[in-house]
Amino acid sequence: MSFEKIKRSEDYSKWYNDLVINAGLAEHSAVRGCMVIKPYGYAIWEKMQSQLDKMFKDTGHQNAYFPLFVPKSLFEAEEKNAEGFAKECAVVTHYRLKNDEENIGKLIVDPEAKLEEELVVRPTSEAVIWNTYKNWIESYRDLPILINQWANVVRWEMRTRLFLRTSEFLWQEGHTAHATKKEAIEEAETMLTVYADFAEQFMAIPVIKGLKTASERFAGAEETYCIEALMQDGKALQAGTSHFLGQNFAKAFDVQYTNNEGKREHVWATSWGVSTRLMGALVMTHSDDEGLVLPPNLAPIQVVVVPIYKGEEQLNQIKEEIQPIIKDLQNQGLSVKFDDRDTHKPGWKFAEYELKGVPIRLAVGKRDLENKTIELARRDTKTKETISINELATKVPKLLQDIQKSMYHKAKEYRDQQIKEVNSWEEFLVEIEKGGFLSAHWDGTSETEEKIKELTKATIRCIPLNNKKLSGKDVFSGKASDQRVLFARAY
Repeated sequence: MSFEKIKRSEDYSKWYNDLVINAGLAEHSAVRGCMVIKPYGYAIWEKMQSQLDKMFKDTGHQNAYFPLFVPKSLFEAEEKNAEGFAKECAVVTHYRLKNDEENIGKLIVDPEAKLEEELVVRPTSEAVIWNTYKNWIESYRDLPILINQWANVVRWEMRTRLFLRTSEFLWQEGHTAHATKKEAIEEAETMLTVYADFAEQFMAIPVIKGLKTASERFAGAEETYCIEALMQDGKALQAGTSHFLGQNFAKAFDVQYTNNEGKREHVWATSWGVSTRLMGALVMTHSDDEGLVLPPNLAPIQVVVVPIYKGEEQLNQIKEEIQPIIKDLQNQGLSVKFDDRDTHKPGWKFAEYELKGVPIRLAVGKRDLENKTIELARRDTKTKETISINELATKVPKLLQDIQKSMYHKAKEYRDQQIKEVNSWEEFLVEIEKGGFLSAHWDGTSETEEKIKELTKATIRCIPLNNKKLSGKDVFSGKASDQRVLFARAY
């Protein structure tokens, strides 16, 4: 590979950006603030999407699709939601261009083609969905409605970073309607568990489940649940959120149902979502100075076989020996690539697959054929071993499982070491510079929360679920506190 690699310790931000580009995940586009997701990056997203989609459907949800455009009047119906997203909205005001008579070949907005009502390009879909649900819900027999949408959204950003923050991104958004408050809260908590299970079992990323403070809640929500992860540079990343919306949207759009006693009531709501931001989390949690390190459960290529040969005769001999084993592995559901390109040497291929984070690399040459052996290299530990070719079909699947578990435990060990308990403001100021989560008492006021953010750029990432009540003094104000919360600087 011909590019210069940047070390994480030298410039973490540049390391991340260069890795995303050089590994073929994504690149900047001609549209400012937007990205092109390249085939290798999209293949990872497809695996994420496929697994999450299965988990959603296993919990009773169905997919639907709603318009990209939201009439401004609908968007304004729920005031808190509209206010929360107002500064990020892109708005369509006209529907036609026309030739500029003074500048041949140029197009201008046709002033006569102004829309009767401006359209907001969806930053989130609550407004258009709840306006639709009004037509779907009449009685308790129509509930619950459990809908998920895979879509793109636009939130106009001035400072962007590939995957982590772009003006347009891909995501899924669940929107559900329930007869009771209890059912809606249970739904929000269930989906948070789905997200946490996905992060830990498939992304190999340990997460902390918690509640957001009032100032950090989703606009229009009564409660926001979240999963928080820790990146290698000590910054936190919100990896998913699930919101209990109460009856706010139901009242804004007058979505009522007739209960089994014949009385009219407003329904209860949730929404929940994860986005291509998870791609950034995947890169920053596991990767190293040599490139991506992908967990086997999400790797587009789980095993690559690189033949080392001179001439077509040797290549054919290797193919004949190895193809039945590759077929066996593929029949076990594994993604295996046999790289017989003659345009690059084996060393170049080794570097390429190291950069792309392929979990297992197999190398086989003429001498290996004679000895009935093959070289096996693990991407996560960079260890190599020589094994019998006959062992491959049984060893590789088990090894991939081991790599998946090992990556999770390594990330969890790092995360756990980066949770530090602090008891004074002086200690807080020292430890926040080192990164990680700081477990500290908070007096529960937004004033203290905002002051800490202003002075340190650290925010309350979450109030951990099932938090133990523990009396103490706020780390900044010194006022009484009944629990610790987790602070961190974050993406």
